[in-house]
Amino acid sequence: MSFLEMFAKGGEFKASEYPEFFGTMIECQKLCRKYNLLDVDDMNTQNQMIKQMFGKTGKQFFVMQPFQCGFGKNIEIGNNFFMNSNCTILDAAKVTFGDNIWIGPNCAFYTSGHCPNPKKRIEGWTYAYPITVENNVYVGGNVLVVASKEGGITIGENSVIAAGSVVTKDVPANVLVAGNPAKIIHNL
Repeated sequence: MSFLEMFAKGGEFKASEYPEFFGTMIECQKLCRKYNLLDVDDMNTQNQMIKQMFGKTGKQFFVMQPFQCGFGKNIEIGNNFFMNSNCTILDAAKVTFGDNIWIGPNCAFYTSGHCPNPKKRIEGWTYAYPITVENNVYVGGNVLVVASKEGGITIGENSVIAAGSVVTKDVPANVLVAGNPAKIIHNL
């Protein structure tokens, strides 16, 4: 099992114990840089590069430049996926987007972070937990989704995340959430 497959499931790890960790991340950064330097109207090459970077892509997707991700291979997108400009996905663990997803500009999806325990953090321990965005979700601009708990975070189908929200817990299906931390405003 590769380190990416192991991390995709989530948990704590020490990156220094996996020599391929940093090399894989650097290769992804090179791909992101090339992607971000493409002409904005070169859709064919953009789509080919996203297919090369991501673990899985559906039909009809568009990722606006600039875009940044950690490894790329732990990202899966469904059909009819749109991500606006200046978004970041730190995909040490799996990040799965369903069908009919709309993501505003300046959004970030973080699966990984450094352990809160100072002793473990100094020793180099970090964590990664998955993020799942179910079908028909709209994420407004400047939203931050942080998976910092065992089992990760799921955003339920048909939900809306209001602009500027910080999501740190699961979001049920068919709701509008807003705020920091994000809270349910009303059912849809």
